Amino acid sequence: KYENEELLKYGWPEDIWFHVDKLSSAHVYLRLPPGSVDLSQVKDKAAAKQILLDAVASVPDAIVMEMAQLTKENSIEGCKASEVDVVYTPFLNLKKEERMDTGQVGFKDEAFRTLLKRVSKDKDIVKRLEKSREERKVDFAKEKDLREAEERMRRRKFI
Repeated sequence: KYENEELLKYGWPEDIWFHVDKLSSAHVYLRLPPGSVDLSQVKDKAAAKQILLDAVASVPDAIVMEMAQLTKENSIEGCKASEVDVVYTPFLNLKKEERMDTGQVGFKDEAFRTLLKRVSKDKDIVKRLEKSREERKVDFAKEKDLREAEERMRRRKFI
């Protein structure tokens, strides 16, 4: 719950957020390559939305399913259910308001989220992901600072 607040505070534009719909769940993020969601020169809201839609659409179905499996497996309630719905959306579509509970989020645009219906556990995917698990201590603030510095350098080279 509390670690979700850190993730919300330090998310990147390239992040896609996954969560079990309507249940307590881990917030699982898929980070796209740096620069894949470059909105720096975009002035039109429709153009920005299209860039985000294209970024989400660029993720192969197999990766989306792996993310859904991770999300289900790391949900306190969802891992016990035979099937769950998993919602995903660009990080930039998330909103956090003062009145919300710790770890809770909403959406700026409900129509901008995707719902995977009736996700059941795929033991082979979960087993493969568990074998490749790599745990490390992450300093979210430092990573975000480094990312923003790299983004500034990239923009300077572009200009």
